[in-house]
Amino acid sequence: MKSNFQRLNFVRSFFAISLLALISISSLAQSLDLDRERGRSMLKMVKSDLKKHYYDSTFRGIDLDARFKQADEKVKEATSVGQVFGVIAQVLIELDDSHTFFIPPSRSSRTDYGWQMQMIGDKCYVVAVKPGSDAEAKGLKPGDEIYSIDGIELARENMWKFQYLYYALRPRPGMRVVIQRQGKQEQMDVMAKVRQVKMHVDLTSSDIWDLMREYETEERLNRHRYYEIGEDLMIWKMPEFNLENSGVDDMMEKARKRKGLILDLRGNPGGYEITLQRMLGHFFEQDVKVGDIKGRKETKPLMAKTRGDKIFKGKIVVLVDSRTGSSAEIFARMMQLEKRGTVIGDRTPGAVMRAVHESHELGADSIIPYGVSITVADLVMADGKSLERVGVRPDELMLPTGADLAARRDPVLAHAAKLLGVGIDAEKAGALFPIEWKK
Repeated sequence: MKSNFQRLNFVRSFFAISLLALISISSLAQSLDLDRERGRSMLKMVKSDLKKHYYDSTFRGIDLDARFKQADEKVKEATSVGQVFGVIAQVLIELDDSHTFFIPPSRSSRTDYGWQMQMIGDKCYVVAVKPGSDAEAKGLKPGDEIYSIDGIELARENMWKFQYLYYALRPRPGMRVVIQRQGKQEQMDVMAKVRQVKMHVDLTSSDIWDLMREYETEERLNRHRYYEIGEDLMIWKMPEFNLENSGVDDMMEKARKRKGLILDLRGNPGGYEITLQRMLGHFFEQDVKVGDIKGRKETKPLMAKTRGDKIFKGKIVVLVDSRTGSSAEIFARMMQLEKRGTVIGDRTPGAVMRAVHESHELGADSIIPYGVSITVADLVMADGKSLERVGVRPDELMLPTGADLAARRDPVLAHAAKLLGVGIDAEKAGALFPIEWKK
């Protein structure tokens, strides 16, 4: 199960794996006619995958043949590779499905915008700025409220589309950002750092080691972190549901020694279903039903098997926000439905479907990898409802302010600790898990 925000993670992982597998990728710097033909081939494969896997046999009321025919005509008239990819992506976007999207071929450059933003409540804020970036030089600061980017006013409804366009489909060399400070608007052009990368891997050179280092950097930045306060509390910053059973068991063994656990799922886009099941098994004395998985042809229950005498019996508080997706949303909702723990923070996006990822290649001597994510099932939970497009409403809605972001305070984590009888002020809470940047 993967969320809207998991889209970007999967795109990055897909190409990292492709490169590490020593696939030689074409730069696509050939004739436009060839690019169009490649695009048409991709479009046909995407249509085939969709017809084969999509969970709704009516395709949400869309005439698939007519829509893909129209897209094919547009690809024939495309004037750039970017337009070709945009046409393919748009066909899937029109399904309005959180887990169905096109994964375009990799580019010969990497774009680092140097800052991060997030929806908090119904407003978009700058939440982090990379030291030494153009964003820092231009004066962009955490806590700035974003009014628009390149004329686009950001909201919860269009945030994932914006991220998909700017981070995966068509990265930009910069953005025109309009922020609001103290009731006044200020415009600034914030440039990205664009780095060229080698698209051909030479086994006899240092290329492979450079790729390995890049992969290891991604692993380090996305590692699981935790903080312990005596026997009273463990805080687990869980970036993704990506652990094998042994990894889950190791972390929960640490938690079992404490009276309370804060599971910080803010920014967690979801991940593997098996990780979700193993996690839930550590919190219940009996097997629990997560819900019913409704596919195109069948409906079957999703169960989590108890860990028996190895379960965590203490109190748990789960932190969520607008970037908490998929398996992370399901875990939080299970804590509510089973009255096992307290969920605090912001409303989650409601991106909870089961998907498969199909990887494809074009070419012979030069290989162009691309892919597609297709929803194969919805999950109806024990209350008879799906979280898709609805999300999890926390037991306590608690949002950091722009001033909190500017001062690097974390009042949500501090409040969670207080609920478990541990005093941590917002300043200390904000320093426990600092944002780390790729160098």
